[in-house]
Amino acid sequence: QLQLVESGGGLVQPGGSLILSCVWSGGRLDDHAIAWFRQAPGKGREGVSCVSRTNENKYYKEAVKGRFTISRDNAKNTVYLEMNNLEPNDTAVYYCAASQLRYSLCGKWELPEGRHYWGQGTQVTVSS
Repeated sequence: QLQLVESGGGLVQPGGSLILSCVWSGGRLDDHAIAWFRQAPGKGREGVSCVSRTNENKYYKEAVKGRFTISRDNAKNTVYLEMNNLEPNDTAVYYCAASQLRYSLCGKWELPEGRHYWGQGTQVTVSS
């Protein structure tokens, strides 16, 4: 069964950087778009970034545009999220998700029921 595992989170000071990784196993996601979501305590789930099955199409939430970069390496079964100039408001648990429905995932930040895979998350804390 397909699984997604996030890693790379940690504690950083404002202005610092982190690179998150999402590794999948148990199958192929070459034909899936993959997105990063985040959820802070007391807040709802927020879409952050999304990438198509190739690196040709990338999408970013306005709050992170210019600071975060998403990329994928299907040969390594991995998608990355490079985060620069981190802010306290970036503090959250970061999740990756995959779906064949790119329009729903990347265009609407939706996870179609029964048509997506979901990781367990990695904690990112930005504090001085």
